Parts: sequence; structure tokens; C-alpha cells
Amino acid sequence: MSEVKLSIDYDQYESGVQMTKLIEELAANEQSASLESLIIGDWGGAYENSSDEIVEALVRLKDRFPSLRKLFIGDMSFEECEVSWINQSNLGPLLGAYPQLRSLTIKGSTGLELEPAAHERLQELIIICGGLGKNVLASLAGGHFPELEKLELYLGVDNYGFDATLEDVLAVAVPGKFPKLGYLGLKDSEIQDEIAIALADMPILDQLHTLDLSEGTLTDEGAQALIVSERVKKLQKLDLSYHYMSEGMMKRWSDSGMNVDISEDQGEDEEYRYPSLTE
Repeated sequence: MSEVKLSIDYDQYESGVQMTKLIEELAANEQSASLESLIIGDWGGAYENSSDEIVEALVRLKDRFPSLRKLFIGDMSFEECEVSWINQSNLGPLLGAYPQLRSLTIKGSTGLELEPAAHERLQELIIICGGLGKNVLASLAGGHFPELEKLELYLGVDNYGFDATLEDVLAVAVPGKFPKLGYLGLKDSEIQDEIAIALADMPILDQLHTLDLSEGTLTDEGAQALIVSERVKKLQKLDLSYHYMSEGMMKRWSDSGMNVDISEDQGEDEEYRYPSLTE
């Protein structure tokens, strides 16, 4: 058993099916010991019910899933529940319960906490949301992830939970914080220009192979700081897809010789600029 996705549709939810029961049934399966990847989809009424009971069940039954390496909490489409309506909880206990985990993906940030933020073997952490709270950024900045190779954060907008400052965001990009980090994604942001300008000459770039500033409101202002940076030029890949750059700036990137993704041009609208994922 390599991967299982558990999800509850509307009719099942209305008939009383509970995600904790599905997890218990999975744990009782004789093949549970070989499960490597578990995806938790819609747990039924995620717009009003948090993931706390799911976390409790997974922690309680941790010994039934000794081979678990990959965990995704909240894998649901917008038809099932808009991302900013997904009610999460403190997922930190999952890190302690599964010491062999290599990848954790979280979708939705309402009520999200990550305490304690520590794991000796985690290599990939992805948080997909329409607005990431400064409490989660602070947990990551103060956390312990010595093997982390990929950190991908959707930052979003203040209307849907982003309440951090630029300094709060940059606190996760301190050199040495994650010594094996090669991919850094600080994306889907309404302050994408500010992030780009600040990151353009930060020492963290020296250890990265990929910088992902996609899905946000990047304009020529932020792009200018990136395109002249000697540190940016040394990256293997720069992802700026979904942006508000001008034709002239896009041509400069095309002529730069760098491996840069400038797809999904949103035009040069000066009045209405939104990240790709918000509500």
C-alpha cells in the first residue's frame, strides 16, 4: 500500500460519515504498516469543522503507520471548500508523531498552528493558502528542520489571513536556518515586489538552486532588483510565473540567459493586482 486518499463527499457528510472513523478503518487494515503516503481530503464541512480531531486520530494511531513518509492535510478542490474557508488546527503534533516523515503539505490556514515546529528528517514543507498568519511564519523561523530541502509558502493577502510584515516573512530566509534548503518559495503574495527587492541580494540565495516568487503581484519594480542581482544570476531556476511585469521587462528576462519562468502574464494593470490564490 503506497498511497491512500481519504475524503468525505457531501452526501457522506450528511449521512454522518466521519473522517476519524475512516482513519481508524485504515489503521485496522493489515496493510497499514506499509502505507507510505496519506492524503486527507475534505473531512466534511471543512468550512465549519477543523482538523483537530484528525490530528488527534493520526497521533493516537501513529504506530499503525510506521512507513508513512508523506502526509497531505486538506487536499480539496474549491468546489469542496474554498482554500481560505478550510479550518485547520495545530498540526505540530503530527511532526512529533511521525519521525520518519519526509514531506508535509498543508492546505488552508484558518486556525493553523505549527507547534512545536521541529523535525529531524523532514525534507519538504508546503503550505497552500490564501493568507498565511505571522504566527506560522514565527514558528517556522524559530523551528528546527535540519534536513529541509524545500520550503514553499503561499503568503496570500490580508483579507484572508496574511497579517505579517516583510521582516516576518524574511525571518524564514536567514542563511543557516535551514542548512540544506535548495528550493525557497515565498509566493502568492500581495507584497511580492517588497519580497523580491529584499531577497535579491540576501545571502540565502547562495545556497539555493531555485527561487520561487510566482503567483503574486510582482511588477517591474521587484523584477528590476532581481535581474541585476549577481546572486540571482547564479540560480539554476527562477520562477516568476503569474506576474504583472511589462513587455519590456519580459524581453529583458528572455534575453538574460537565465532559466526564468515568466509565463502567465497578467498585464500591467496598476489598479487591480491580485495574487493567484486568495479566497
